[in-house]
Amino acid sequence: MENYIVSARKYRPATFRSVVGQKALTTTLKNAIQGNKLAHAYLFCGPRGVGKTTCARIFAKTINCLNPKADGEACDECESCRAFNEQRSYNIHELDAASNNSVDDIRSLIEQVRVPPPIGKYKVFIIDEVHMLSTAAFNAFLKTLEEPPHHAIFILATTEKHKVLPTILSRCQIYDFSRIALADIVEHLAYVAGQEGVVAEPEALNVIAQKADGGMRDALSIFDQIVSFTNGQVTYQAVIDNLNVLDYEYYFRLTDNILEGNVRAALLLLNEILSKGFDGQNIITGLATHFRDLLVCRDESTLVLFEVGASIKERYKTMAKRCSDALLFKAIELANNCDLNYRASRNKRLLLELTLIQLCQLTHPVVEESKKKAVIEPIGETAVSSAPATGKVESAPAGYGQPKQGQPAAQPAAGREEVVTTHVPNSMPSAPVSPADNPVRNRPMGRSMGLSLKELSENKPKNEEVARSAAPEAAAKVVATAFDEPKLVAAWDRYAATIDKKVYLKNTMINCKPKLQADFCFEVAVHNPGQREELINNSIYILPFLRKELNNGRVQMRLRIIEGNEKHLAYTSAEKYQHLLEINPLLAKLKDEFDLRLE
Repeated sequence: MENYIVSARKYRPATFRSVVGQKALTTTLKNAIQGNKLAHAYLFCGPRGVGKTTCARIFAKTINCLNPKADGEACDECESCRAFNEQRSYNIHELDAASNNSVDDIRSLIEQVRVPPPIGKYKVFIIDEVHMLSTAAFNAFLKTLEEPPHHAIFILATTEKHKVLPTILSRCQIYDFSRIALADIVEHLAYVAGQEGVVAEPEALNVIAQKADGGMRDALSIFDQIVSFTNGQVTYQAVIDNLNVLDYEYYFRLTDNILEGNVRAALLLLNEILSKGFDGQNIITGLATHFRDLLVCRDESTLVLFEVGASIKERYKTMAKRCSDALLFKAIELANNCDLNYRASRNKRLLLELTLIQLCQLTHPVVEESKKKAVIEPIGETAVSSAPATGKVESAPAGYGQPKQGQPAAQPAAGREEVVTTHVPNSMPSAPVSPADNPVRNRPMGRSMGLSLKELSENKPKNEEVARSAAPEAAAKVVATAFDEPKLVAAWDRYAATIDKKVYLKNTMINCKPKLQADFCFEVAVHNPGQREELINNSIYILPFLRKELNNGRVQMRLRIIEGNEKHLAYTSAEKYQHLLEINPLLAKLKDEFDLRLE
């Protein structure tokens, strides 16, 4: 029975010309050989299976060839080449640094370096996985690597260049091997299939090349596996079944469901895929790659980035025309976030389903409603209704917040005055509005709640014009039932009794009673700016309550801060302490003896 040799060894390149996907690097090495400009140390680094050790062997064979060709290749006929091909050459020494990483191993290597080659010019020492050497071994190797005998050449190979000491790197010529392109792998697999008499579909070879991830050795190993599975008939379906790769058809069907916004169909298709045994993370990563391929297909300039076989390229182009750039950007972002959160998720299937739901909503975005439900505008300008259900804007009625013409307004005793008003509704509210239940109760209104008398006087022409234009219509809609001050105070106290959480507001309303003025306007004298701001911020709830209780839509509120000799109440701990100190000065001595502090 003939010994079987795997394709990765059987079709291992023997010349620089046969190396796949490293043309720039092999050209550099051939030119160095032809120009007799050989370095004493080389470092070959790159991913697995891209030809590092293979190129090192070809290089060692070529520089020892007794009759090299004009193009820089070995002749394969001289004694040195035959010894190399028959694996009996004493000019090439390979060392696996993963298992020979000690100082003693390096010392043994140095002893071999001193012996000149029996045939040829050079002895080549190939050290694989050189990053596995210990620090002591690296240091022991430094001197020999820097100044070896003229007949010695070192070729170091590694997949992790960053682990090699900088002192080693500085003594070597560094060659970076790149991943082999998808098209080069497919071309080489087609060549191998032709040599072996295997019938292979181009799309099947494309899937194998993608699975290899830029490594030719991996691609050939997978190829041998598929050939054994299919008995020489390498088809697309056989490849995806053997390698557990999700068919492109599923991704196209999912994309159709997403574009149609069909959530139910997308979830059913996901269940079908999961029932076939596919891992959820592979599904979402494949979907993200699918969206990426659609994105690069939308422009001719980015088609070079397309990594799917040519047979399916037209279908991708057709699908890409149905997708906008914005949709694909968002879809890639959602799929990538799902991939990042997949391992940490406790309910992985739910995460996949939520991602699909979000993807299906990209074509039918939900329009967010405005968060602003009520806005209070200054007096004399158009005001927005305080009712959150309607966004209707109406003009304020004439004289609203001002005394009637010919009737003097009551003057405050002292302090600064502000007029607070809200829009007069067409009808009274059915129930009092509680500040605890209103979602916008804590929104600071600032100066938008009202204007000072000084500001009113500056804008008087404009305000009067607006008021005169809106007066006839608004006056006909507003109910104005007469009431006296006791009724006002009673309604004021009833609202204060409904307050639960806002203690500061409740205390302010209990201690600061309203005084009825002209034209259904009442004045509240507060003791500090904090109380004034608290009443201003909550006026959108207080005034509608009072208007309902008094059956009068013209109720207004004026605020002023008490100054001079009027009564001042103590609210804070410091104010209470100062008040008690005025009554009994010995309280300060008590505080000092017991080291008491105000809370």
